[in-house]
Amino acid sequence: MGGPSITNLILNISLLSTCYATAVTHLHDGAAIEALAVLERRVVPDAPNGYAPAPVDCPSTRPRVRSARTLSSEETSWLEKRRNNTIQPLRDFLTRVNIPGFDAGAYIDANRNNASAIPNIGIACSGGGYRALMNGAGVLSAFDSRTNNSTNTGHIGGLLQSATYLAGLSGGGWLVGSLSLNNFTSVQDIVNSTPDQIGSLWQFQNSIFAGPKENAVQNISGGDYYSNLVATVNSKRDAGYNASLTDLWGRALSYQLINSPQGGPGITWTGLSDDPTFTAANAPMPILVADGRAPGEFIISLNTTVFEFNPWEMGSWDPTVYGFAPLRYVGSNFSQGVIPSNQQCVRGFDNAGFVMGTSSSLFNQFILNLDSIVSEIPKVFVSLVEGILQSFSGDENDIADWTPNPFFGWNNDSNPGAQSKRLTLVDGGEDLQNLPLQPLIQPEREVDVIFAVDSSADTLAPGANWPNGTALVATYARSLNAEMNNGTGFPAIPDQNTFVNLGLNTRPTFFGCDASNFTGAPPPLLVYIPNHPFIYNSNVSTFTFSYNISERNAIIENGYLVGTRGNSTLDEQWPQCVGCAIMSRTWSKSGATVPDVCNQCFERYCWNGTLASETPAQPYEPDSVFTELDLAKNGGTALAPSIFSLMLAFGTVAALAL
Repeated sequence: MGGPSITNLILNISLLSTCYATAVTHLHDGAAIEALAVLERRVVPDAPNGYAPAPVDCPSTRPRVRSARTLSSEETSWLEKRRNNTIQPLRDFLTRVNIPGFDAGAYIDANRNNASAIPNIGIACSGGGYRALMNGAGVLSAFDSRTNNSTNTGHIGGLLQSATYLAGLSGGGWLVGSLSLNNFTSVQDIVNSTPDQIGSLWQFQNSIFAGPKENAVQNISGGDYYSNLVATVNSKRDAGYNASLTDLWGRALSYQLINSPQGGPGITWTGLSDDPTFTAANAPMPILVADGRAPGEFIISLNTTVFEFNPWEMGSWDPTVYGFAPLRYVGSNFSQGVIPSNQQCVRGFDNAGFVMGTSSSLFNQFILNLDSIVSEIPKVFVSLVEGILQSFSGDENDIADWTPNPFFGWNNDSNPGAQSKRLTLVDGGEDLQNLPLQPLIQPEREVDVIFAVDSSADTLAPGANWPNGTALVATYARSLNAEMNNGTGFPAIPDQNTFVNLGLNTRPTFFGCDASNFTGAPPPLLVYIPNHPFIYNSNVSTFTFSYNISERNAIIENGYLVGTRGNSTLDEQWPQCVGCAIMSRTWSKSGATVPDVCNQCFERYCWNGTLASETPAQPYEPDSVFTELDLAKNGGTALAPSIFSLMLAFGTVAALAL
């Protein structure tokens, strides 16, 4: 067949121009004053004694651990509001993407009082340090209707406002936590803020090991920064609680992720449950994930107890623990699920930074190896850390210590930690399940579709630090273990070689499309969105701890293009396909006829079971979809390429776009 028509050529060059122009402007427009006002709002500190847990009078209904048979009463009540609040954003999104043969407005209007007929959306952001935070931020900004131009043709803004759950792990947990703890701010507002502005976040040019630049909010720097980290952690020890390297790590994270003096030592994770934005259900529910591991124990995805932290509780759906403790009162001496009548309650243990640090405790290892990166870290911190470490043994360096164990004496027959006063948790990706999917596949939450943003570093050089599906492979393997899956289903997932050989790690792929191919209720449809180079090589090392503002923004912009498929340049029907994925389970449950365009989308994006398990012929090394940004050449700013560059790029794009 002949090449594309002149009209199509002009159209696609225009699309490419729009792709570049919006990619480099939608996150850089002005509105700094408005961004400042938004960023100044945050969760109110509610711990009784700053970072140190402290005894308080118990409420009239004494806190207790509950079974995981159902959702908590708090989540159930919140869902009534949130599901209702997602209806209009979802209607707006579906009518805007305009699926031929489906009157989205009429459908939503007819089912406003029937939540089971309205798709329930979850979003999962993988671990991977700052790479995961920035790439995930780019994709979330593409999902966010507050991002400039995100509701234009070819974009998918509004998906975030339509979501019920937002789960994060390790670096993805930093993203979820930072947005949620700062009044569910937008990535747009964070990028719009300037480094010296009150309320600016994500100032990664100031390494977490060097401390923040002194300004009106963070009135501390240099040696005082390190002294403050240790002083706050020592206050916890002085109150009679164990401290670990995760306490130091979480406190340091807070300076970069929470807009509050000294990173908000009195801000707790359960403070989210009192935040007006969250209580009004105007934002998705944030959930972070960590793994259970006793010191010295080796864990794999088949035997790991996966813990979640939501705004009310911590606990696990797994049959090992199968219970949830009221997070606000963790730190109290629970026994067999209750606090003895002669014991006071304790509050303040669930410091927000400590929760984010628990989900990312892998990074504790860098505190241990400070001497190898002395160029970034003042000597004073080395000696301070050594003093803290005197009470630790060598096999406890990567744990977060949640002693006293809230699950002591709970589920004695199945809970391996039921007889231990200590509960030690580690980075949620240590079991290779680097996507936080476990909370979202629980049948009790009735999620219909999960958008899984994978920023994992699975591949090796020369194309290192790109995902290859390992996180999905691990969760699928775990789902086949009847002793751990607790009745949760999961779509079939191919091996990593198949991901690479078939290019499933270079573009979005849907898993579990055929709802009839499951025994019992089908699991959520999984929309896998892997990190990939569009205008920037965003495969930065998990262990790079400083980025200038230009590189930060370039990675975020690249993530926007990952989420939008180059603003639909690679597939003009991508927004419609996203809408089809959202509606898929709902249509299946009702027996509705699937529109033709959706069948075409599923043909393109659904994994059809084909395997290509042979070792790839060439090492994985993806090429950039568009002309790569040269930050040095452009003076450190993200600039749109010339039309000539667009013409050169067109040859690569045309075959996919037409």
